[in-house]
Amino acid sequence: MREGARVRLDYSAQSLWRVDRMIEEISREGPPYAAVENVLRGFGAYAGEVIVRQTGAEWWATGGEHWLRTPDGRMWDPIDEARRCYAGHGSLRLLCRDATAAASG
Repeated sequence: MREGARVRLDYSAQSLWRVDRMIEEISREGPPYAAVENVLRGFGAYAGEVIVRQTGAEWWATGGEHWLRTPDGRMWDPIDEARRCYAGHGSLRLLCRDATAAASG
């Protein structure tokens, strides 16, 4: 995605602004969900890795789903948040902000 879109993603919390905007642009174009499902999963995984690096969270997998567990014990689902963002009801940037705030106490 970085190569094709020429977008700089550096695993910083700030880079999630760009990811949210890219998802919004894709959504505005109106492709069927099935056509963008893998891209959204990739964006969610990227956001999850940003949260891991910011908070020390760990990836958890159950039943084919992937979650993050922050050091405070809370579970987060960045892949689902990417889907919600595509539907106009989520934000990977805000998910990161909330997970980081929760993890820091």
